[in-house]
Amino acid sequence: MDNVTMIASVKRPMQSYPLIGPNDPPPYSIFNAEGVANVLFVCDHSGRAIPEHMQQLGVADWVLEKHVAWDIGSGDVAQRLATRFDAPLICANYSRLVIDTNRPPDDLTLCVPLSEGIAIPGNMDMDEAEREARIQSFFDPYHAAVDARLDMMQENGTAPALIAVHSCTPVFDRVVRPWHIGVLWDKDPRIALPLLQHLSAMDGVCVGDNEPYSGRHPHDYTMDHHGEAARIPHVSIEIRQDLIDTAGGADIWAKVLGDALEEILADAALFTLRN
Repeated sequence: MDNVTMIASVKRPMQSYPLIGPNDPPPYSIFNAEGVANVLFVCDHSGRAIPEHMQQLGVADWVLEKHVAWDIGSGDVAQRLATRFDAPLICANYSRLVIDTNRPPDDLTLCVPLSEGIAIPGNMDMDEAEREARIQSFFDPYHAAVDARLDMMQENGTAPALIAVHSCTPVFDRVVRPWHIGVLWDKDPRIALPLLQHLSAMDGVCVGDNEPYSGRHPHDYTMDHHGEAARIPHVSIEIRQDLIDTAGGADIWAKVLGDALEEILADAALFTLRN
């Protein structure tokens, strides 16, 4: 089932979003909005919606089933984690083919004309006005929602933890990825290192330290902007999508990840600003 339809939507005034029509979903959704944990889960690529008027960006239906369009299973795992820890979850509803919410707004890959060898006609010859309209309609509202929630969580004087959930392909550019879960981090080790330790101690779990992507890469915008710059504890997690493309798989790996996070998130000393 498409994550866009599974997560409760939060409506916003449509005039704020010039490219979102009356029949289109809002730019983001919040799941378990009343969650009381001092943890915010986010999913940058959980949705694959495309505004009606964009006519699917000119791509075939099968493209929207692939990783180029969304992080398969990421929203399902994130929902289960949010439920387990009674934490809120904010998800971007639109496909990364419309705009990639995990890229800096001035990045050349924000709206890609070609992704993994697949042409995206609706992104070709895009002018600056169209790019800015996409930022205003999809990118800015999502990140503003994350900022607002983190600000609200800090009103009690403690620093919230921020955890991003992504999924990755089992093979990329003909290279097999052996990792079941990857832990992506940069300067803040407070969640990442104990998480790596817990996952590595589990039988049958192959865990990657900054694999298959690196948290030190500038493309990791959400963690850099909301986590690193704000000095709050944070980590980004990649799960191999062939493990979580069914409800049963999402159950299994949400439990694996939840068990590894349990002790880490139970430590009150975690929720401070990094020096």
